[in-house]
This record gives sequence, C-alpha cells and structure tokens, in this order.
Amino acid sequence: MDLNKLRNIGIAAHIDAGKTTSTERILYYAKKIHKMGEVDDGSATMDWMQQERERGITITSAATTVGWKDYQINIIDTPGHVDFTIEVERALKVLDGAVVVFCAVGGVEPQSETVWHQADRYKIPRIAFVNKMDRVGADFERVIDMMEVRFNQMPVPVQIPWGSEQTYKGIIDLVEWKAIQWKDESLGAEYVIVNIPKEMMEEAKRWRERLVNKVCETDDTIVADYMAERQTDAKILTKALREFTVNNKIVPVLCGSALKNKGIQPLLDAVISYLPSPLDVPPIEGHDPEDENRILKLLPSTDEPFSALVFKLAHSQHMGPLAFTRVYSGRLEHGKTIMSFPGAKRSRATKLFIAHSNHFQEVPKLEAGEIGLVAGLRHVTTGSTLADQKHPIIYETMHFPDPVIHQSIEPQTKADETRLAKSLTILELEDPTFKVRTDPETGQLLVSGMGELHLEIIVDRLKREFRVPVRTGKPQVSYRETVTQKVEHSSVFSKIIGTTTHYAGVSLKLEPREQGIEVKIHMPQELPREFLDAIRKSLEDGMIAGPMLGYSITNLKVTVVGAQFREEEASEVAFKAVAAQAFREAYEKAGPALLEPIMDVEVISPEEYMGDIICDLNSRRGRIEVVENIKEHKLIKAFVPLAASFGYATTLRSLSQGRASFAMHFSHYALLPEEERRKLFDYLA
Repeated sequence: MDLNKLRNIGIAAHIDAGKTTSTERILYYAKKIHKMGEVDDGSATMDWMQQERERGITITSAATTVGWKDYQINIIDTPGHVDFTIEVERALKVLDGAVVVFCAVGGVEPQSETVWHQADRYKIPRIAFVNKMDRVGADFERVIDMMEVRFNQMPVPVQIPWGSEQTYKGIIDLVEWKAIQWKDESLGAEYVIVNIPKEMMEEAKRWRERLVNKVCETDDTIVADYMAERQTDAKILTKALREFTVNNKIVPVLCGSALKNKGIQPLLDAVISYLPSPLDVPPIEGHDPEDENRILKLLPSTDEPFSALVFKLAHSQHMGPLAFTRVYSGRLEHGKTIMSFPGAKRSRATKLFIAHSNHFQEVPKLEAGEIGLVAGLRHVTTGSTLADQKHPIIYETMHFPDPVIHQSIEPQTKADETRLAKSLTILELEDPTFKVRTDPETGQLLVSGMGELHLEIIVDRLKREFRVPVRTGKPQVSYRETVTQKVEHSSVFSKIIGTTTHYAGVSLKLEPREQGIEVKIHMPQELPREFLDAIRKSLEDGMIAGPMLGYSITNLKVTVVGAQFREEEASEVAFKAVAAQAFREAYEKAGPALLEPIMDVEVISPEEYMGDIICDLNSRRGRIEVVENIKEHKLIKAFVPLAASFGYATTLRSLSQGRASFAMHFSHYALLPEEERRKLFDYLA
C-alpha cells in the first residue's frame, strides 16, 4: 500500500450538526453504498444500533473505508452527544486528521468546542465543514467569526456559500476560482462547474484576498502574484494550504448542505488535498517496557517491527472480544502471536478484519497505517499496546474522565444474577467511562456513567442485547471529596501481630490543588523501596473512597515528608497501616468538603421564552454567563449543578412549547454550598 495515498480521518461535531448525514453522503458518492440512508428515518448505515436508530443520534463510533480518486480513506464517524465523548477521545488518539462539522445556524456549539480541544490535545490537523447552509438562519460568516474567537487555529475559508437559506445554490471555490452547482435530479451525484456569477464576485474577491494573506509567506510566487494582482495557480495555493494545515497553523473551511446533497465531493477532495497521510505526521513515541526513560520510535513502514494501539473493544457473540486497532508500524498476519502491554502477555491474532459499520470483512493482514479489528486477543483493554515479541514497545496509554452520575441496578430474578454480572463486565470492558461497583454499606450494585442518557443506553442494551431484565434506581450525582486547608500530621503504628512487633511512623503534608490528585514522597532519610511502595499504594487506595461519604477524593496533593522505622520491626504491613492512619487523621483536620459536578449549559430559544428559561435556570442554582443574539433567537449560556439539571429536557420543552433546544456537558467540580451539603447529609441519613 502507498501510504501517501492513505488518509485516516474522523468526522466529529456537536449533536445534530450533520456528521452522520455527511458520512452517509460520502459513502454514497464513493460508491460504498447504493442508496443513501437517513438519520431521521433510522436507515443511516453508520448508525447501526437499535438505540441509535430509535433516537436519531450516534452513540458508538463506527469505522468504514472508502476509495476516492485513487486514494483510500479510513473514516471513523463519532458521536456528538457529550455522554459518549469517550468515543471521540479514543478515535482522535489514533487518527491523522479530522473533519469537524459545524451547523450553519448553531455555529460553534458546546460539543464542537469539546471536540476541537480534544483534537488540540492530540495535535490533529483538521478541516471544518459548515453544514446546513440551506436552513433558515444559516450564517456562514457568523460561524467563521465564532471560530476565530473560540479557537487558536485560524479558520481560512477555501469555499464560500453561493446563496443561503432558501436561495442556497452551491459553493464558490476560492482556490480553483470557480462556482459549483449541484443537480438535484441526480441526488447531488452530478454537478456543473461555472464561472463565478457577477453578484458574488465582490464577496468572492474579499474572501480570496483573506485566503492569500494567510498563506502568502510560504511561497514567493503567491506574494508576487498578489502584488501584481494576478490569480495564483490553484496547485501552488493548494500546496501552501496543505503545509499550513498539516502544521496546525490554519483550518481550511468548506461549506454545503449534506441533507440536500451539496458540497460532499469537494469535501472529499479537501481531505485528500489538505489532511496528512501517515507519512506526514511525526512517528508516535513509545518507551522500552524495561526502561520508561528510553524513548523508542518506529516509522510507519512495513519494514519496521510490528506495533499497534488498541483504541476500542467490542464484544461479538461468536468471536468474543474484537480489538479495534491502529497499526503504526510493520505488518500483522492472522495466526501470528504478539505481545500486549501493559502486562507483557502473549496472544494469538486468530482473525483480522476491516470494518464497514457493523459488518466485518476478513483480511489476511493489517499493515502500517491501517485501521482494523483483531480477534483472539486476551488480556487487552482500551489503550493496550500490541507489539512484536522480539521488539517490545509501549505507547502512551489513554486517560478517561471519571463518571459523574450513578444509579443502583439489580436483576429482576435471582437466576439472572450471574448473567447480569457477566454482561456488566463486558460493557465495562467496552466502555472505560462506565464503571460497576458494590456499595460497601448497602451491598447494592451501582453503575456509573457520564450522564442520564449514557446509563439509559446501558440499561437498554442489557435488556435487548444481553437479554437480562433489570430494575434500576433513580440516577444520583457522583460527588467528590476534597480538603480546603493545608495541614501537616504525623502518626505512629505499633502492634504485635502473632509474635512479631510491627512498627512504623509517617509524617504527611496535605494541601488543596486546582485539579486532580498528586502523591509525592520527599523525605530526608533513605527508606527501602518496598516500604516506599507500600506508603504510596496505601495513600492511593485511601483516595478511592473518602472518609466523609465514600466518594472518591480529588484536587488534593499529599506529600510524605518523613518516616520512622526500626530495622528489626519495620514491615510493609506497618507502613501500609500507618500511611492509611496518618492520611485519615490529617484529612479530618484539613477542612474536608464536598465537590459537586457543574454542567456547562447552552440554550437556544425564541426571544419570547427567554425570561421563563432564565428564571428556571436561576431556580436550579444556575449562574447565567452570557446572553447573545442569534438572528431571531437568543443564546443563553449558564453553569448549572448536575444535581439540579435532572429532567431539564422535559421542563425546557414545556417552557418553550418545544421550540427551544439545549446542550449540556460536564465543565468542572465546585464546592457544594453548605445548605446543599446539609440537605444531602439529611437525605443520606
């Protein structure tokens, strides 16, 4: 395979911006499917789950491969709902480029920002597609302005719309300096290329000048043409745009209407022209399993040893776990035994597949740059590295957000207990943001996730896929515990166990930190390694369930500043016990407090309902941040505690007669007010 002619891309956006509809058109025009499905009638190829088709949303990322003009494009269609943001995260981890779809009416919406910042984190080059140009309220220039304000990379339109709303006809290509109009009778498969109409010429010149200004520094020819007021050759402009895009300096912006079959073919051309091949991105770094400080790099070539990253697991009733894998180097042939890390476990790749949504085509091998599925692997989880036995390497693992909501769950009959436990284990393996635990006080089985919809889908899958009928309790907020004061504390443990005295002492310093947890050991005296590991493990275990209400601890720094031990009485048991004791006692002195999850809420509503909506948000302890005008509508941005947001969709429909829409995603944790804390303690008492 010629890696220069391979593109690994993801399609991502806010919910209802048109990702899946765009992907459906891509499949149709690339002749992968012969009939276009629609999200609204539940026939979209990439939305294959029953739950997706019923709700008209994407829940799980789906992969496919298409051919376009002698190029191979591997595509992952990702969900737009915030509850399933993990699907976007793990897809971006292994992709080389992305197409971010924006709604021409809604502009840069909350999940659009989340996706964009995820792509920033992985340094993913991207292009933007402003969809729904035919919708009432479509405003291309407003979307560009919003992108400039909210994102670091500079948006550079390479197309502008020819008309908008009811008058939308097609696009003006600023690079080729032509206009394109699609034929409705051919479902957009045919189009005509014409000269730019006179009424669009001034606007086209304004946007073309902006484009040239952004890329002229890469090529003297562009500067000379600009000074002489000549049209620069399209190939020279394309080369300059590609260089800037691959280096994450600009984002080419295109436009169209996927639903009306306009703008998709130029989007595919832009994927080829501007987004990188596996050879254009730096080799991914890994480290030696024996030495974390020894950095290893393997080139994207079949001549290198095999290495790959598992970015997703799916369960097949017939084949067991299937590992979605990005191959970074070498070649994997079916039947080959490989190593998986962490753990250094051996497994045999019994079968290899290329995916098209939920259909899998068996292949004899997967090569560098490809994305496929591997069957037969044991001991792998999301984020596992696969490597050649003689050339082990470990790539950076993935980090997943903690769940913010939980509910109790139980089988309807005693006979279903074992099946429920097995089914939950499979679901937990598939989805790293879904957690299962048993409440130590009540003995109840608790499932945790990223939101109400997330848990609703899990319960639905248990009933349909796994045929386990269950009963569930009301969703509950997953609070966090923390400290508000800086303290130092020392504890001593001395106990006779059997005939042996176990003795140890530890001095700790606890202090609040802005985000996450950190354990540091900074002691003047030397301590044997096994005792240091025992202290660290005990402290980390102590943060899993806090002393107040058993919620996990966050925003805390613990520093071990001293230790006491007697050579003949020191033991791992003693140091584990004294570390736990010191932490518990210090925690009680450090002003323990509860943190609650705060949601970032954006509501778009006709102006006449704005007063009622703002009053309702205030009653939910919401903090209004911004109220903006969007043509005839108002955009209200607010922060609302998760505990007060349950059932908001129903309330908003009632307040606005179904005419308002909203988006909500997790923002941060904040201190729970004393009054709410008392209510919570009374409720749990």
